[in-house]
Amino acid sequence: MGLLQIDTINVVARSPYMTLFSRLGTYRNEWLDELLAEGVIAECWAHEACFVPASEYRYHRDYRAGRAGHWAHKSAERMHVEARSDMDALLERIRLEGPLRAADFEREGPATKGWWGWKPEKRWLEAWFALGRLMVARRDRFQRVYDLAERVIARWPEQPSAEILDEAAVRQHFIAESVRALGIAKARWVADYFRLRPRVTDAELAPMVADGRLLRVAVEGWEVPGYVHRDHADLLRDAQRNALRATRTTLLSPFDPVVWDRARALDLFGFEYTIECYTPAAKRTYGYYVLPILHRGRLVGRLDAKAHRQRGLFQVLGLWLEAGVATSTALVEGIAEAIGECAAWHGTPRAVIERSQPRSLAALVTKHLAR
Repeated sequence: MGLLQIDTINVVARSPYMTLFSRLGTYRNEWLDELLAEGVIAECWAHEACFVPASEYRYHRDYRAGRAGHWAHKSAERMHVEARSDMDALLERIRLEGPLRAADFEREGPATKGWWGWKPEKRWLEAWFALGRLMVARRDRFQRVYDLAERVIARWPEQPSAEILDEAAVRQHFIAESVRALGIAKARWVADYFRLRPRVTDAELAPMVADGRLLRVAVEGWEVPGYVHRDHADLLRDAQRNALRATRTTLLSPFDPVVWDRARALDLFGFEYTIECYTPAAKRTYGYYVLPILHRGRLVGRLDAKAHRQRGLFQVLGLWLEAGVATSTALVEGIAEAIGECAAWHGTPRAVIERSQPRSLAALVTKHLAR
């Protein structure tokens, strides 16, 4: 995938952990935290705030240095102009004292508006993080522990090259990695993966096809060409022989790469999806934290869930199938197994489904869970 988007909502599982679970099944949550502390992965602004392989960090660093940097970098630059002396003092304190959390900066009085109500020191830490002067050395109970970038990088098993790549080279690298991550892509899907600007066109991809980095293919039902990374040539041949078989049923994070590009999810899967946790409760169609259901290569439905860890309860507030999706035995078994696996991973072995559409689905899935 190349990156894992970070989000702090933990009503089920925080997004980067959930995204790995969707692909790997049950694993130790500590694994991701350990990789960060060991310098195998790093945090930076990419699609949004993300975990990325440390080996890829130099490309994100150099993209930030170019004129096409992420919106977070531009906001951080404005903040530094407005609060230069305070931000410089904060940076000097970390230089002298070592890694610090936002909680280590005590402040009396209420939080300020904007940036999720963060106190000024938290906003300054995040600004230095966006500008690349601070990095996340590790996380303590998911709280970022910030240190000088040069000290964090010095502890990595492999040091990134100091050579600064030009903007065109970084852009081409991200284009190729986007196509690799997407599997098969239309040109208009490519830019969103690493938030490239301007959007990618067929004309821009033509030289990458010519030099063999990308393969251009015709796809039945598409009016535009598709692109596949050359590393996936064997998979492409399997697809052309109709030899690929999707077998997994799983639950996806709202910030999973399968659905984070809403236009692509609608175009590729016919799945219209909106994250409603930022929508007032009265205006929600489905619920606060709705997880898409992937079943054998199709997005067949969604469920609104909450993990009550202290009670050992995985509560499914609602379960909905997409229009036209039939309630087959394979589908019921797949959804039940996905819910059961996710519940067990959370340490909430008792799963309860409160309502569903169609109404009979809840009873069918519950019956299979009880086996």
